[in-house]
Amino acid sequence: MKLIDLNRDGGIGANSMFIQLGDLNILVDSGLHPKKVGRRATPDHAPLRGINLDLIIITHCHLDHIGSLPVTMREHPNAPVIMTTSSRMLVERMLHNSASVMLRQREEEHIPDYPLFTHEEIDRISRRLTGVPFGQVKRFRGARDEVEIVLHPAGHVAGAAAVEIRHKHRGIFFTGDVLFENQRTLPGAKFPAGHFDTLVIETTRGLTERQPDKTRGAEMARLVESINDTIRRGGSFLIPVFALGRMQEVLSIIHDARKFRRLVDCPIYGSGLGMDLVDYFDEISRKTKHIQFNRGIVKELKMRPLPRTLKPGVDPKQNALYIISSGMLVERTPSYTLASGLLGNAGNTIGFVGYCDPDTPGGRLLASKPGDTFLFETAHVKVKIKARVERFELSGHADREELLQFAVQTGARSIVLTHGDPLARAWFAQQLAVLLPSAKVIDPVPLQQYQI
Repeated sequence: MKLIDLNRDGGIGANSMFIQLGDLNILVDSGLHPKKVGRRATPDHAPLRGINLDLIIITHCHLDHIGSLPVTMREHPNAPVIMTTSSRMLVERMLHNSASVMLRQREEEHIPDYPLFTHEEIDRISRRLTGVPFGQVKRFRGARDEVEIVLHPAGHVAGAAAVEIRHKHRGIFFTGDVLFENQRTLPGAKFPAGHFDTLVIETTRGLTERQPDKTRGAEMARLVESINDTIRRGGSFLIPVFALGRMQEVLSIIHDARKFRRLVDCPIYGSGLGMDLVDYFDEISRKTKHIQFNRGIVKELKMRPLPRTLKPGVDPKQNALYIISSGMLVERTPSYTLASGLLGNAGNTIGFVGYCDPDTPGGRLLASKPGDTFLFETAHVKVKIKARVERFELSGHADREELLQFAVQTGARSIVLTHGDPLARAWFAQQLAVLLPSAKVIDPVPLQQYQI
């Protein structure tokens, strides 16, 4: 098997992995780097020039995995695309939102490359997108070779899949982004036990040591308690969330707390793509039974749209709970604008519930200390940190110990590290060298070909 990581910057970003099995050329994911712009944000597909892709597999619908899919499909017009049934129900909505964002960025930030694709192009490629139920065997033939592909539930987010590929007598397994724990809306990953020859494994939380007291249940309770304390003190509580998955998970947690009278009475605001996806989650829940979510939650919580009068550096002083994107306080998003107004008030709290890249505003805020001066550069706001800034361990990614345990039980001869910062990958490489000394562990250099 030949393998090339097409994510030109490595780390977590424009996820895209090319593999060649016999005469079959397969691409797993085609993402967009959240911190880059224009063509620099896409995978580098130079190694694919002159190659006809036989198949594109999508693991899930976060933009770091699908954000450049229309570009790839344009360059490979005959390649079919498969994903889970739930992802098929989400993918077009996610891509249309991305196209709209790029159009806005072209005007506001003068990025000539944008949009990388249009709404019309998304509509044209839709017929090439196929949803496959979990556990169903799909066979794909080349001129000489054949592979069998099975998608397995990976937790993480609605539709997320691990990919099992069988070629002759060889088994290859891509974990994709994975969470083994059950979420409020979604069951945890269900992976096949037993041997695989090659394992491609995510390493997102390689630097996060598991803390026994921080169970998911305990963290949900701590989140509700922190909200209650903030509201009772007259402040407001901001939960920055990812639109796909984390928004709906948090809504379910808050709904349960309100239902069992554990949440104080306060206005609740929500906005953005995450609120739109509520209807999609409701449909997935009804049609596939893959998730547990009901759009009636929004009505019962009496959710309010974010006021249009929101201004950078201004605290709305609504004594309210805000559940809005982006999850990492990315520039020019509602959570970024609102945080710039809340951070200077000691009565407020900003509570992060997911992964934050260290180089994003959210990551930098988490690394700051009370009393530090924090710059919201694009909002032209500089503020002294007076609000509480908290992190709640509700990540959509598996603990490193769980991933390591899965890797060891596969007994894989080759293990490829992906979707993690350099130090996170280094931790996995060090542990695997001890626990699987006979395995060849590869931390792929972007665009370099490996024979596995």
